[in-house]
Amino acid sequence: MNSLLEQELPGNTDLRDQLLDMISDQDLTYKLPGHNPTLGELCVEMGHIQQAYIHSFRTFKHDWSYRDSEPEAAHSVASLKTWFQKLDAELLEVLGAFSEDDIHTQQIDRGGDDIVTIYVQVQIYREAILIFYAKASVYLKAMERPLNDQWKAWVG
Repeated sequence: MNSLLEQELPGNTDLRDQLLDMISDQDLTYKLPGHNPTLGELCVEMGHIQQAYIHSFRTFKHDWSYRDSEPEAAHSVASLKTWFQKLDAELLEVLGAFSEDDIHTQQIDRGGDDIVTIYVQVQIYREAILIFYAKASVYLKAMERPLNDQWKAWVG
């Protein structure tokens, strides 16, 4: 097991799993005013982001358009849970194959002049997760859902 699996990833999906446990299929249809996605569409977007990062760890090239799978529907919490479990397993598998040397020397082309190590790519992915949590938090507050202590500590 490498440092990514031991130190960097544990706990990063806790809030996403808590979100999916506290909402219903009907909640996934909730939409903020303006040109915002539904909560379900926001969750699917996060899944697509995770897919793009998984793919970048396999190919060493970041491709935002990469799509491997979709949940059965953006309006089914059960479908989203199953899909995210699959994506989490794929992420752990691909990252678990790297040696400590790979983590700090193998480079991923993010496009243009942006080339980063696997370690930095994981850090950027973690930032994407935090951005998702911030967005989801706005939906939860708009739906007047109470936020637990972990949400408050991670997101505010």
